[in-house]
Amino acid sequence: MKKTILALFILSGLILLVSFTDNLRSLDNRAFKRGEYLKYRVFYDSWVTSGLTAGIGTVRVLDDNKKFHGRDTYHLEVIGRSVGLFNWFFKVRDKFESYVDTETLAPWLFIRQTREGSFRKDDKVVFNQFENTAKSTTMERDVPPYVQDIVSAFFYMRNLPMTDLEKGDTLSVMFHLDDSVYNSKILFRGRQDIETKLGRFRSLVFQPKVAKGEVFDTEYPMTLWVSDDRNHIPLLVESEVIIGSVKIELIDYNNLANPLTARID
Repeated sequence: MKKTILALFILSGLILLVSFTDNLRSLDNRAFKRGEYLKYRVFYDSWVTSGLTAGIGTVRVLDDNKKFHGRDTYHLEVIGRSVGLFNWFFKVRDKFESYVDTETLAPWLFIRQTREGSFRKDDKVVFNQFENTAKSTTMERDVPPYVQDIVSAFFYMRNLPMTDLEKGDTLSVMFHLDDSVYNSKILFRGRQDIETKLGRFRSLVFQPKVAKGEVFDTEYPMTLWVSDDRNHIPLLVESEVIIGSVKIELIDYNNLANPLTARID
């Protein structure tokens, strides 16, 4: 009798687990793979300085596979740091990590370590994709299904269909940051060939909508050039600020999921 009850208990648990799994979406990731590496330089253009490298950033898909609820994940990592003279007056040491479900491309865990001048911010957010909750170091709240964090949102967007986009179309993504949920609208500006340090590329041009305030005085201050191929990697980002502009340029890459066919020369 005891063995029968135990067997029924185990069977019920397995059925429950399967039902959870079957209820989650399944997306086909063709834009990135484990081992992908992107490197960027950050520089500032203004009347004070032009083209001087202020920082270096890396974006990686690590090779490990930490499981959440028995499900496989991609371990995503974004690191940004200031370099040279900029370390003296505004030192930056930022690190963001996200563990993203390989089938849903939604996060299970987000880790933030921000060091920018005197500003410090650490956070850890555990996402429950079955119950649609996000629990940070300060609070737990309900969130929309498959809400992204700021790192996983980047990789999720790379898998959206872009072949049939027309100028003026918009894409959207919902993400969780600092215990709040935002719905970001991204305006498609068309297609353009651009010149970068790595050569000339065919690109898709986007402008994300941001909140106006102390840093940005327009709703669309940022322009993003993305490779017009299956990888959809950011090639160049230019953001207008109160004085001048900040630019982020791809300077190295490795282990892409697809050939970089957007490169013209």
